[in-house]
Amino acid sequence: MSTETLSRADERIKTESFATKLMKRPELGAIGGVVLVTVFFFLTADRTMFTLSGIMNFMTPAAQLGILGIAAAMLMIGGEFDLSIGSMVAFAGMVFGVFVVNVGMPLIIAIPLTMGLAAALGVTNGLIVLRTGLPSFIVTLAGLFVLRGASLVGLKIFTGGSTQLRGIREAVEGDFLAPIFSGDAFGFVLTWLAKAGLVDSFKSGVPKVPGIPVEIIWFIAFALVATYVLLRTPAGNWIFATGGDALAAQNSGVPVRRVKISLFMLTAIAAALVAIITVIDAGSTDARRGFMKEFEAIIAAVIGGCLLTGGYGSAIGAFFGAIIFGMVTIGLTYTRFDQDWFQVFLGAMLLLAVIFNNVIRRRVTGER
Repeated sequence: MSTETLSRADERIKTESFATKLMKRPELGAIGGVVLVTVFFFLTADRTMFTLSGIMNFMTPAAQLGILGIAAAMLMIGGEFDLSIGSMVAFAGMVFGVFVVNVGMPLIIAIPLTMGLAAALGVTNGLIVLRTGLPSFIVTLAGLFVLRGASLVGLKIFTGGSTQLRGIREAVEGDFLAPIFSGDAFGFVLTWLAKAGLVDSFKSGVPKVPGIPVEIIWFIAFALVATYVLLRTPAGNWIFATGGDALAAQNSGVPVRRVKISLFMLTAIAAALVAIITVIDAGSTDARRGFMKEFEAIIAAVIGGCLLTGGYGSAIGAFFGAIIFGMVTIGLTYTRFDQDWFQVFLGAMLLLAVIFNNVIRRRVTGER
């Protein structure tokens, strides 16, 4: 029997074109969104937006959100939500600030303790969801208010009544770990590029952009690691299987409980990382840090192709979803548009991305 006959008889050996494989990728809508937003701002914004300095301006908030968005995407692929992630940024920032300012801990101790506490709270979320059977939406919504309130009360206790804790930059100054979590990286590369005339520089030859903000490095590294885990490891298969059908996955030997608890830990640790980076950079922390970030992270994940029902999505899609968010947030300042259009623009982009992803997926996979 010929191969063509076999292909007709058994679709399991049917070959797919590159275009079909590409259209099945969940991040396709996010990549298309980046292209559309780039074209929009290229036509309407000041040209300085697309200089190296302008790119760093919108990539910095994109990176901070993207770290949260990638973690949220992995949890959503696993079939759960974490609405406490924004409040965790505030709580972890408060804990970290108290450790370095009030207690005087060096970063080598303060950072692991902060992340360890965040991980423990993530485990708590996971255990409550699994043991009670309550939707993670409800459990983490409660966590959102608990952690936000704890941040507010904690700051007042440790500052004598203020909702802001200052002196963090001075407390970590000179610590050998500080450059890993704050400031700019690869300054020598930009200096070399400036001397070669490849990037903008002052008359003295010093580059106008001293380096790449470290949060962008963390963002890219996190996206690469998360993508590798999802696509190239058994753990990635477990995550997709857990989100697709938890019961079937458990019957197949997938450690569903461990996967879900690990993903809740991941979102909490990602929030703690963002808290540490932003707190050191700002030199202070406050009770409103991370406000609304839980919804923005979910928006980035959904734009990146994640389904609210779980079992489908992409870390690299959340990466591009966060870039869209950063471009819209900062890009409007380079145009003559009223910045109050930001939420309208973002909401429209979210709706279009979801519709685009659903239409393409249904046409390619034959879903109804």
